[in-house]
Formats: sequence, structure tokens, C-alpha cells
Amino acid sequence: MEIIAFLFIGALAGWLAGQLVKGSGFGLVGNIVIGVVGSFVGGFTFQLLGLYAGSFLGSLVTATVGAVILLYVVRLAKS
Repeated sequence: MEIIAFLFIGALAGWLAGQLVKGSGFGLVGNIVIGVVGSFVGGFTFQLLGLYAGSFLGSLVTATVGAVILLYVVRLAKS
């Protein structure tokens, strides 16, 4: 059941990041990939800052922040 929640949070975080950074989503699979990778980036970033989010909303915020960072770095690399 945790993997389904992880994928759901990843999809939602990827979609939110797509809305915040680029203005559109990347499809269901793309959103999941961006959100899942973003959750690792966000978790690492939050850990460096000494922050911890244990609830569903906290996990969503962490994954979204990480996905936004990921999209920003990818955008810089493409330029």
C-alpha cells in the first residue's frame, strides 16, 4: 500500500511542479517520474536544512519542492 501512496504523491507533486515551473504537466508517467525523483531531491534538501515532514501534506510539500528544484536544474542545463 505504501508504494501506491508513494506513486500518488509523486504524480501529484510532479503535476504541481509542472504547474509552478513550466505551466503544464508532463503526462501521468512523466509526472510520477518527476515527482518521485523530486521527492528524493526534496528529502535531501530538507534534511540539509534540518526539516522533517512526516504527514501526507508534508510529504507532498517535500516532493513538490524537490520536483521544482529538479525542473529548475533541468531547465538551466538545457539553456
